[in-house]
Amino acid sequence: MKLRVVIYLLMPFYACFAFGQEAYNTCTNALELCPLQVYTVNNLGANKTLCANCEDDFNFCFTANNTIWFKFTTNTVGGNVSVAFNNLVFQNAPGQGIALQATLLEAAVPCQSDTYTEIGNCEGNGQANFTLNATSLLANTTYYIVVSGDLSGNGVSIAAECTFDISATGPAVDRSSAGVVIDGSVTSVCVNQAFTANAIIFDCPDNSPFTWYVNGVLVAVTSDHFYSSSDIQDGDIISVETNCYAQCSQFVTAASNPISVYSFPLNAGVDQVIEQGATTQLLGSTTTTTYEWTPSYNISDTLSLTPFVHPEETTIYTLTATQNGCTQYDYVTISIDDPLIIPTTFSPNEDGINDTWEIGGVEKYPNCFVQIFNRWGQEIFQSIGYTDKKAWDGTINEKAAAEGVYFYIVKLRDDEKKEFKGSITLIR
Repeated sequence: MKLRVVIYLLMPFYACFAFGQEAYNTCTNALELCPLQVYTVNNLGANKTLCANCEDDFNFCFTANNTIWFKFTTNTVGGNVSVAFNNLVFQNAPGQGIALQATLLEAAVPCQSDTYTEIGNCEGNGQANFTLNATSLLANTTYYIVVSGDLSGNGVSIAAECTFDISATGPAVDRSSAGVVIDGSVTSVCVNQAFTANAIIFDCPDNSPFTWYVNGVLVAVTSDHFYSSSDIQDGDIISVETNCYAQCSQFVTAASNPISVYSFPLNAGVDQVIEQGATTQLLGSTTTTTYEWTPSYNISDTLSLTPFVHPEETTIYTLTATQNGCTQYDYVTISIDDPLIIPTTFSPNEDGINDTWEIGGVEKYPNCFVQIFNRWGQEIFQSIGYTDKKAWDGTINEKAAAEGVYFYIVKLRDDEKKEFKGSITLIR
């Protein structure tokens, strides 16, 4: 179905009618003809620009009188084109011409007449519907159409002025083959790992930006054709939209198949509180046969799901398991029953788990003094009073601290006057 575009021009109303010039009266403002659209246009009040190598300095099958200009851009293949002129309605002033003149041009330099090459047929006496045809046009190339009013014949002293419809069709401007698909070779991902969608475009020369959706909800706009996320859930559908043509916008869309997110049962067991020096058993479970506990010290067997541990301080044990190429983690905390529960590890990776170094029971000591040092003994953090809001978040001067071991001193400074020293392992 073709769309009709009517070009209106608002003009002052005088006792005598005067027609203003359309913007496409000049070559530099040539009206872009978009495929499948019909434009109602006119050369009423048009003039010509004539000087050496100016836009109207040509003589093909006619000489310019009162020109208007159009252009179109071929697709990624090129080929044949037809430009149709229909519904010609001429002005009927005494001594005025009644025919249009038109031709197709290729311009090595836009609007510079000494670089023009006439292509296809040339219409010198278009009094009714007519068509300009050209073959074997180049791909991704802009071509021009120049239209003028006839100023020939007995008694003719005013160049023809006409309102008409114009449209461009044919294989060279057919854009129905433009499209995008999402690469279907990757349809699954391990839980908590990044899934990357790849948009593959074809016959789509202007293809940025890419707009991405997950289950119909906008999630990203990218300048390249990749989208990656670690938040994909099982069954999610990713879709993408891009505009294939800067002129004459043509948006294309594609959607992925439902994404399969692979996971398997893994449980490190429930947290425990034990007395200082006591031994307890970890109660891990999983369906896979490949697993391991960390850290490896003070544990009876890192390759057993149910080893015995006797931590000297509160410790977070990590159970790591692998199956079908996917690795998962779960954690259990064995806390020492002490005035304070001081973790020896934490992971400020913004996953919502152990993102800050929280000290259990410290709220009972509002005047406590906490210091943290790097391995060279330099203080990197201190706080008087230590709450969840004041807890160290793994940064130094608002920059992420490196993974590794840090050291702490916690002075209660209340009735108990106790002091605790130890190490923290920061894991990202």
